[in-house]
Formats: sequence, structure tokens, C-alpha cells
Amino acid sequence: MIDLSDLEPFASGYNRHCYQHPDDPALCLKVLRPENIEARFQRQPWPKKALGKARINDNHQELKAHRQQAIRTLIAQGRDSLLWSHLPRFHGSVDTSLGLANVSELIISSDGRPGETLEHYLQRRGFDQPVQDTVERFCNWLLETGILTRNLLPHNLVISDRTGQPELFLVDGLGAPSIPDILARIPAWRRRYISRRIKRFHLRINWETGERNESWEASQKL
Repeated sequence: MIDLSDLEPFASGYNRHCYQHPDDPALCLKVLRPENIEARFQRQPWPKKALGKARINDNHQELKAHRQQAIRTLIAQGRDSLLWSHLPRFHGSVDTSLGLANVSELIISSDGRPGETLEHYLQRRGFDQPVQDTVERFCNWLLETGILTRNLLPHNLVISDRTGQPELFLVDGLGAPSIPDILARIPAWRRRYISRRIKRFHLRINWETGERNESWEASQKL
């Protein structure tokens, strides 16, 4: 068991804390925040509660997302370098003092620090040309690989310049849990689904960098 009791997370979302692995600083440990998971579950209408808590367990959903067909196919074809060019390498789960944790590559910048989120970058510098090019490469990668994601949110994407140019890495939001596997196997449907996620992504970037005169929920409508 990995002891995290004396460590502080380097990043936190509503559902999970992210820790640097105490024995291997190149790895990230994602630990659930059970109090928030429970609060989220209690807010669900009763039909969704009947489906259980696994559907809102981000670690469980992430494990499932890494078993999607597109990822399995890339691994079987030996195209690992393409697969992990915009995803942190994934290493399964381990026991920690704070519960089960998902283990993945820690995305760092050339200075050795954890990469900056796209959300923070947009707040600092806006949607400038370097990050426009970065976003285009990431979106092209999604279309090329057929990897399914949830809605693409800037706080779930991290920028790293460790290869000499900035690249986006999806650190959260992988998978499409509400999509039946039979649909995910159809190339034309998958491309249409991904194209829709990309359109929403650009809408979100525009909202993040704009005046925000309306809520995100209103602005994202297509």
C-alpha cells in the first residue's frame, strides 16, 4: 500500500485529488473524494440512483474508458507512440492509504513541473497562435485515432512543452460511458460523435476567452 497521509495533492477536481507518486515522481495517483461522490449520488433522481454509484466513480469509469475499442486497436497494432502522444500513459490502479488510486504518467513541462491546464493558459494568454496550433493537432489526433471522450473541457487538458513544442494531453474526461459499444464500433458514427465533441470544444474555448455574457449551458447549444 502506498502511504499518502503526509502528502498534499498537486491538483484537485470535484471528484478526485491528484498526488505525485511518493516513490516515482514520474507518476500521478488519482484518488477519489468519497464525500463529494456521496453528495453527487444523493443529488441524483431515484432512477439514476438505481443504477448504482459505479457510474459516478471517476476511477471506475477511467478504467473502463481505457478498454474502449479504439485504444485496444492501437495497442494491438503496436501504435503506442500515436496513442500516448496526447494521453498520459496509463498503469491501472493501486491501493493507497486514501483508497484505490488510478496510476498514470504525470504530464510535466520542460521545467519539470506539472503541466499547466489549458484553462489557466487561456486565462493568462488567451487563444493565441501557439495554442491554436496545439488544439488543432489534438483535434486531428482524436479524428485519426477514433478515441472517444466526454465533452472536452479546458480544465481537463494539460499543456506540455517537453517535446520542444506545446502539446495537449487529456488528463480527465476519457471515454463515452453513455454510448453503447455497438455504436462505438461504427467508424462513420464514431467520427460524427468526435466531430461534435470538437465543435463543442471550440465553443467552450470561445466562451472561456470571451465576455461570458451568458452561461456556458446557454452558449454551448449547437
